Amino acid sequence: MIKDKKSLKVSKSPSRRKFFAKAAVATGVVVAGGFLAGCEPKAKKAAVATQETVNLKMQAAWPSGANIFFEMAQDYCNMVSDMSGGSLKIDLQPVNAIVKTSEIGAAVSDGIVDMGHWVTAYWYGKNTAASLFGTGPSYGMSSQEVMGWMEYGGGRKLYEEAVASVGFNYTGFFHMPMPAQPFGWFKKNVTKVSDVKGMKYRTVGLATNVLTAMGMVVRQLPGGEIQPAMKTGLIDAAEFNNPTSDSQFGMQDVSKHYHLGSFHQSQEMFEIPMNTKRLKSLSPAHQAILKNAAYAANTDNYYKALVRYSDSLASLMNDHGVNVYQTSDEILAAQLKGWDKVIGEFSAKDAFFKKVVDSQKAYAKKVMKYLLMNQPNYKLAYENEFGPIGQVKI
Repeated sequence: MIKDKKSLKVSKSPSRRKFFAKAAVATGVVVAGGFLAGCEPKAKKAAVATQETVNLKMQAAWPSGANIFFEMAQDYCNMVSDMSGGSLKIDLQPVNAIVKTSEIGAAVSDGIVDMGHWVTAYWYGKNTAASLFGTGPSYGMSSQEVMGWMEYGGGRKLYEEAVASVGFNYTGFFHMPMPAQPFGWFKKNVTKVSDVKGMKYRTVGLATNVLTAMGMVVRQLPGGEIQPAMKTGLIDAAEFNNPTSDSQFGMQDVSKHYHLGSFHQSQEMFEIPMNTKRLKSLSPAHQAILKNAAYAANTDNYYKALVRYSDSLASLMNDHGVNVYQTSDEILAAQLKGWDKVIGEFSAKDAFFKKVVDSQKAYAKKVMKYLLMNQPNYKLAYENEFGPIGQVKI
């Protein structure tokens, strides 16, 4: 009988272990090393609790305080911390805290900072193809589709070639598919190409070449210098990025004519460069978190932007008396012709530039055929409910 009892006891043991294992899975408790996570030895708990936190330093191209781009950079940093359970933290520094904005790529490559937060157009001076990974021609694509090309259309490999070509030693993550940037702020409503010809205008990247082809006199200025330059007459008109950033710069104090929608920069996203050697020194889990936090921030930032930009637009109209227009088809068509000219010129003298453009065209031709034919006229549905869009009060 005793032997039988022992036999019975042994035979039940595996099923009991299976039971607890299943219960652990069902309740989200991790089973490791033969112990339920809640029953780990004290020594093991202490080792986990005292695990050293990895600290990284990032410099952004944006000022701290009331700046939505800096806020979005901080969102990414917060997500990294949250996803890692606090074992990976990023110390975010504002513009010029350690190096100048133009030096961020080199500073990341040299290990002066671990990471940066800017846009590829900021190293356009080193390789004109840099603008194609953000502020390039549309071919019908928005920022969402350009990011799709980066991840599933061959864009990332080309991006890595561009990064290496200028001597940068970093791995890039991208987030925040920006809505099309407004044509910007003018001293009057402009509807014809003749209205802007000879006008002194601020923009950056390949857009400088596009608008020069339209007859505009382009000035490249940092964001913080735009409003003072327009106030003093150094420039006649300007764009930066969106209603929130523009109002934070105080553009409503120097102009009351704001033109939305433009092909000069119809898509852009943030680039997060990270020193490749430093990235590879991290655990696989931390490397995955840095990558996937960018995807998470990508979605969150876009949702946030739609609400914040809309709120800012309403404030500009209702609180500051700003007149808001949609850029005319005549000007948009001239911008596309400008793009054709610029792309043709650069492709003829730069084989790599042409290689990137050809890749984008192939992706856009296929993907946008489906998307544009499948996508209904959302403006029609909007106006069916709210009336002519230009007359809607928000």
